[in-house]
Amino acid sequence: MDAIVLLRDDHKTVEKLFKQFEKTGDEDTDERRRIADRVVEELTVHAWIEEQIFYPAAREAAPDTTDHILESIEEHHAVVWMLSEIKGMDAADERFKAKMSVLMENVRHHVEEEEKEWFPDVRKAMGRNRLTELGEQLEAEKPKAPRDPLVVPSADSR
Repeated sequence: MDAIVLLRDDHKTVEKLFKQFEKTGDEDTDERRRIADRVVEELTVHAWIEEQIFYPAAREAAPDTTDHILESIEEHHAVVWMLSEIKGMDAADERFKAKMSVLMENVRHHVEEEEKEWFPDVRKAMGRNRLTELGEQLEAEKPKAPRDPLVVPSADSR
């Protein structure tokens, strides 16, 4: 599978989870916890494979995207921080829904920038064969990627 298609599929999966979360009522704390746990796992894996495999390859193939990639790494850092807080929070906590809302806003902004502003440049620079090869690498790395945001090293420590 093409790397950009795979990453967009991840984005769609998370957006579906966000919509499910937004439909829950304040009394649905068990459902909110279940959805939040899936969001934590999905986004942790996604950030990991992007930073370990996709971003370095994109930066090499399309050097003009470097600023976007560096900004994306910083956005990931903020998201992973929020994920680690959400993971440890009680879903009945009065701040839980607010924290999830801020997470959703940040992720939606990040996704929009990636998909509209720099994925097209990366696609053009890499071409179909390289993106397919990269997609295979991303898929192979997913099972090995951390699922716990508390074990994801920050960009500063890499």
